[in-house]
Amino acid sequence: MAYILSTGLQQAEYEYSQDTVQSLIYNLFPLKSHEKKRLLPIFEHAQIDKRQFSASMEWFEDPHGLKERNELFHEKALKYAKGAIKSCLSNLQFLKQEVSPSMIDHIIFVSSTGINTPTLDTYFINDLNFKETVKRTPMFGLGCAGGTSGVARAFEWLQGHPEKNVLVVCVELCSLTFQLTDQRVSNFVGTALFGDGASAVLMSGECSKLREMAALTTAKVLNSSSRLKPSSTDVMGWRVVDTGFEVIFNKSIPRLVKSFWSLHMKDVLAENLWEINELPFIVAHPGGRKVLEGYKEVFELSDHTLKFSENVLRNHGNMSSPTVHFVLYEAMASEPEKGTRSCMTSLGPGFSSEIVSLEWM
Repeated sequence: MAYILSTGLQQAEYEYSQDTVQSLIYNLFPLKSHEKKRLLPIFEHAQIDKRQFSASMEWFEDPHGLKERNELFHEKALKYAKGAIKSCLSNLQFLKQEVSPSMIDHIIFVSSTGINTPTLDTYFINDLNFKETVKRTPMFGLGCAGGTSGVARAFEWLQGHPEKNVLVVCVELCSLTFQLTDQRVSNFVGTALFGDGASAVLMSGECSKLREMAALTTAKVLNSSSRLKPSSTDVMGWRVVDTGFEVIFNKSIPRLVKSFWSLHMKDVLAENLWEINELPFIVAHPGGRKVLEGYKEVFELSDHTLKFSENVLRNHGNMSSPTVHFVLYEAMASEPEKGTRSCMTSLGPGFSSEIVSLEWM
């Protein structure tokens, strides 16, 4: 088994209301006025109040190439990743005392919005004085599924190393992918949803001494499940062009929540011998309003079940992989009673679904 001991978050420094972003995009987007007005309800119905960005509003008004975007990604993503790690290892709401980076045996680093070789984890390993023997698993291209996938891979590694500890780190700067000349609806949808941020999750094995550091009930990871839909690589992802990454969003995503994801979730519930109404909340990645509505519809969920996901979407938008850890943070901070059951779930490119089963101990 594996245990989630702490979570740390780092927001980007520029915060803007949804109305402010909408006004900017209306002025910038390369469509005729009547066409833009037809798309504006995407902003207005997104159920997002505010988001955080790694660049100021003025930055988006000018064209930028892949090199410039990637240099900014490296600078800001490293800063945010270190902030999330420090927050996680020193979070005295979840921990009895601070945890030294030297106690981490394996770092799983998740990101899909920038490119670095060596990967960004090598930089924060040096800057924060992790031990030289720390293992590294960089994971690229998982998009929104990356946060849950990182926890799942950490759980699986800890099954074979029960005395060890893993840090899962996610950082995404989705806003930097905005394309000034891309007229596709996907680009418009991205501007209505995307935000930037970073997260870190501290996990320990069954026999780790770190388990004694937990200040509250801890989420025990019971099992993990992954599913990939055949021939669905065109549903979501990036198209790499000279000016950076162009977002791919297929309008079939909400429908796939109701078909592909619901079957996956039903199988996980059956494997655990659980009923959906036994789960007081679900740690669900809020990909967008229609995704959350799809979750609710297929299982007839109450509003309370997805309250943490809705809060995160409202206050941060979709930050891709870290977003589900922001939801996890709110769930952990609510101090669930022993025996509380839940699932962490995210959807991503592929088209893929990741689900991790949790029980508070």
